[in-house]
Amino acid sequence: MKFSYLKSLSLFAILFVSGVVNAQKQSANLDIENAILHKKDNFYYIDFKRYSPDDASLPIGVFDSGTGGLTVLEAILNFDKNNNQSGKSGSDNIPDFKNEQFIYLADQANMPYGNYYATGKSDLLIEHIIKDAQFLLSDKYYPNEQASGYMSDKKKVKTIVIACNTATAYGKDHIENFISKTGINLKIIGVIDAGVRGTLEKFSKEEDGSIGVMATVGTIASKGYGNTLKLYKDKLGYTGDIQVYNQGGHGIAEAVDEEPDFIDRKATDLRENYRGPSLTSAEYRIDKSLLDIYNFDFDHQKMLCDTKNAEDCSALQINSADNYVRYHLVSMMEEIRKTPDAKPLKAILLGCTHYPYLTKDIQNILAELYDYKKNEKYIYRHLMAKNIHLIDPAVNVAEELYAFLKDQNLLNKVKNPAPSEFYITVPNRDNPKVKIENSNFPYDYKYGRNAGEIQQYTKTVPFSRKNIPAETIERLKTVIPTSYSYIKEFSKKSNKVKTLDKKDKIAE
Repeated sequence: MKFSYLKSLSLFAILFVSGVVNAQKQSANLDIENAILHKKDNFYYIDFKRYSPDDASLPIGVFDSGTGGLTVLEAILNFDKNNNQSGKSGSDNIPDFKNEQFIYLADQANMPYGNYYATGKSDLLIEHIIKDAQFLLSDKYYPNEQASGYMSDKKKVKTIVIACNTATAYGKDHIENFISKTGINLKIIGVIDAGVRGTLEKFSKEEDGSIGVMATVGTIASKGYGNTLKLYKDKLGYTGDIQVYNQGGHGIAEAVDEEPDFIDRKATDLRENYRGPSLTSAEYRIDKSLLDIYNFDFDHQKMLCDTKNAEDCSALQINSADNYVRYHLVSMMEEIRKTPDAKPLKAILLGCTHYPYLTKDIQNILAELYDYKKNEKYIYRHLMAKNIHLIDPAVNVAEELYAFLKDQNLLNKVKNPAPSEFYITVPNRDNPKVKIENSNFPYDYKYGRNAGEIQQYTKTVPFSRKNIPAETIERLKTVIPTSYSYIKEFSKKSNKVKTLDKKDKIAE
């Protein structure tokens, strides 16, 4: 008995010490966290003792790896499910967040986030995500990319919305852990849980069917949606056979944000720096036997080929967002077609905030595939609902945000708030260690950096026509008109802001 007791005691001690070590590892500060929390002379330092996130007049922070997260902001700005006077449920034709100011950050210089996992740099991605949060929590920004001095009059935020699926999957827990170290109480809302709930609502409790998850490669690799779907399916009592098909949309978000390694509208010939699907790619191969099904649009260099006849191409490069969508929807349907006892596709969860920009393209291509015949037979129709639901998690995010602010008495009651603000990261030309090519980070440099090398790779500056492509601006006008009107209002204000350095020009 004595031996057994001592043995048990030793085992307990081992487990206890192991638990302490694991807890210490989880609580150990990242280098970027140390800079923010403790290094007063560091650019990223924030004095959290002077931070009061319980001030209802503070803005709401929203960030994404690019402009895709503006689709989430658009849903929030147009959200109207409550009476603004009484606070009770029910639309009153007045947006629920009308009195709120927002601060939006697009980490354009470091995007796409989905590729960090594939290159083994998840720790660098987490550092970027913590920096995104740091910007929203701080008061610093640069008035333009030429400015050598930064401004320090930006408001801090009362809550943060992660309008990015990859950042939610890899970084939400890390941001929450970081916030716990600051001593402040600040809510973090991500898009994944919201999207999963919205998707399952399209199924009855006992219904069979399939869900397609289209997201960045990194989000798919994180298994964030797959695990959360399984969790909520069981938690909410869904008993039907619900199958999940994951499609890593390699190149879609990059094309939306005009990332030069994936799309170049000026290109007329095959490009050496192309990183999208191709005829020879091991992981993202364009199958020539499926060219008739892809039905790529070759007009205006939307596809690049080494011959005039597409069927004779020995090399193919996708060069438009809609063709990237075609490739990935066909790839998803082929996976479903080859799966024994596959259930019909009923919903596609748009697991990247860039994808709602392409909703019409997705709907049109799905309709084509539903009607596609080979040898007089429909090859996909039995595997597709006629009207497949496209799930944009943004509305569910708006619901969660409103419920939280209302519960915590943080809804701003002051009318006519200050204009919302919109910022974007650009390469920091003042940092001699930074490598820049055609105003962007070269791919190898972007993913070749290492976590822990705390420096200003980027400057965060207001949106302008200099840092957002004209094609993106036109898309914003059409797809997110409310957000675009807010951006225009901010632009009028930011053009009047001068830098701390008298030598710098007024922001353009």
